[in-house]
Amino acid sequence: MDPITLLVLLGIGTFTTSRVIKNLYYICQPSEVLILAGTRSPVEDGKSVGYRLVKGGSSIRLPLLEEAFRMELTNMIIELRVSNAYSKGGIPLTVEGVANIKIAGEEPIIHNAIERLLGKTRKEIEQLAKETLEGNLRGVLASMTPEQVNEDKIDFARNLAEEAERDLEVLGLVLDNLQVKNISDEVSYLDSIGRKQQADLFRDARIAEATTRAEASIQSSENDRATALRRIGRDLEVAKADSDRRVRDALTKRSAVVAEVESAVASQVARVQAEVAVQRERIKQVEQQLNADVIAPADAACQSAIANAQAQASQIIESGKAQANGIRLLSESWATSGPNAREIFVLQKLEPLLQTLSKSIPTIEVKSVTVIDAQNGSTATQLGSFLEQIKQTTGIDAATAINRMLPGDSGKS
Repeated sequence: MDPITLLVLLGIGTFTTSRVIKNLYYICQPSEVLILAGTRSPVEDGKSVGYRLVKGGSSIRLPLLEEAFRMELTNMIIELRVSNAYSKGGIPLTVEGVANIKIAGEEPIIHNAIERLLGKTRKEIEQLAKETLEGNLRGVLASMTPEQVNEDKIDFARNLAEEAERDLEVLGLVLDNLQVKNISDEVSYLDSIGRKQQADLFRDARIAEATTRAEASIQSSENDRATALRRIGRDLEVAKADSDRRVRDALTKRSAVVAEVESAVASQVARVQAEVAVQRERIKQVEQQLNADVIAPADAACQSAIANAQAQASQIIESGKAQANGIRLLSESWATSGPNAREIFVLQKLEPLLQTLSKSIPTIEVKSVTVIDAQNGSTATQLGSFLEQIKQTTGIDAATAINRMLPGDSGKS
């Protein structure tokens, strides 16, 4: 065969093969599911279906045995509006909302979607989902009061989603999100509730504001108290630190002062000890000087006084002995002289006494002598007193003795 012809035939065969492969090879995007109908495939619970599913991948369609279908899994936004839907209590409400739904991409719900939605357009699917949601919305409104619907839209949307989820799963749809945008009524029931709620909110706001102010005041007081306590604590710490510093300084200074005082005391003690030795020597010197200046002369004077006293005592003793001897001799003389010895002795002693008494009398010129009775004259009185003193001291009655010696009347003198 001619080579050129061979090359042409080969090119034609390659082109034809690529065209066939391109027509039989399918690529499935992540946002869609590829359904290859014509062959049976096993599913859950031991069942089988007459198609194959390809999601997010690629596959080759069996020629003449399978037919390919595509189904989008992207979200569908559905605007909901229900008018004159009677709530619990007979109040007609108008509810507006928005829902995000999509065709289920997971088994087993996807089999419901293939059975019910395969071949339908996206508009038809959205309309079917909208009618289903509106029916569920009317059913949920009938079980709730306007107050419940108005006060808790989140709870209302959750109840609606739970109610619609079962019906949508039957269709092979999944509800991703549902939000209630607006709830209204034509009889102004919700407006009155709103005004009441607004008044309650205003009241609650004022209460909350007053509570907030009170709490703020309390908190401010607490903050001031905490600040004051922290300030006091800080001052206490500062005072404690300053006190500790002073104590440390005092301890340091005390050691220095104690050392200084001990040094001064030791110096003073050494000086005093040295002075004590000096004073001891001085005491010895003073003792020696006292012995020389005072004690020795005193001892000599004492010995001299003793000697003088002994000499005087000897004289006194000798004089006493002489007097005693004279008295003894006088006594013996009196004993030998007889009864008039005593009077003679008195007369002997009386003469010098009279001389002494006469010397005390001044010299006068006597023209005449008159003897006056002893009871009337001062001179005679003195003489009588003198004789009485002699009698008291010696026991000798001089007047009686004189009268005995004079002649004549003894009653006159």
